[in-house]
Amino acid sequence: MCGRYSLTTSLDKLLPRLRGPLPPGLAEHFAPRPQVRPGEPVLLQRQEHGQLQVALALWGFVPDWSRDPRTTRRPINARSETVAEKPFFRGAWRHRRALIPADGFFEWQPRTVDGHPFKQPWLFRRRDRRTFWLGGLWDRWLGRDGGELESCVVLTTAPNDLLARVHDRMPVVIPDGLEEAWLESVDGPALRALEPLMAPWDPAAWEAVKLERLPGETALQQLDLLAHPPGETAGG
Repeated sequence: MCGRYSLTTSLDKLLPRLRGPLPPGLAEHFAPRPQVRPGEPVLLQRQEHGQLQVALALWGFVPDWSRDPRTTRRPINARSETVAEKPFFRGAWRHRRALIPADGFFEWQPRTVDGHPFKQPWLFRRRDRRTFWLGGLWDRWLGRDGGELESCVVLTTAPNDLLARVHDRMPVVIPDGLEEAWLESVDGPALRALEPLMAPWDPAAWEAVKLERLPGETALQQLDLLAHPPGETAGG
């Protein structure tokens, strides 16, 4: 599961990793985000018509065949084990994979404190604090009135040893150096060859940080978040 992540890296440090022109206005309005939430614009790297692009998409997936995004369920996570089979994600898995830059992600551990249920937030990040790629999918919905909506979803996989004590799912992380292979539009055996990239990743270079409160949350927001973590309704 991945219901929150962070991207606190400055744009000048991200640019060497991004390929393609930036979306209009991004350079002027980009700001580090200690907490990226579902429903917010997400920075991502993609390939379309053979060209690498940097884009913004709303976090909460709407397939291109949806009749109305206002009534369509909009999952924030998709299980990597079944993404090739489920009609909701199948088209995007074949042709519209994405890389989502992040420098940390959050998970919640169910606990009991003084007899009361409690969700303990944890931050997972690389020990060297480097930015990494979350594996995702994107899609573009076109309305009859000419309206357009680009959206995305984060892929999840089984947890590694670092995550297993906190949650039964974790986000897919695409290794450095395999970005173009992940983004290329392929089918058949070449598509199946990507499946090992979605396996649980080696936790040796990672760390788990126990938090009292998520970055950028007020006390009231934090109480609501701990009572209703995003993973409980995300469908991942």
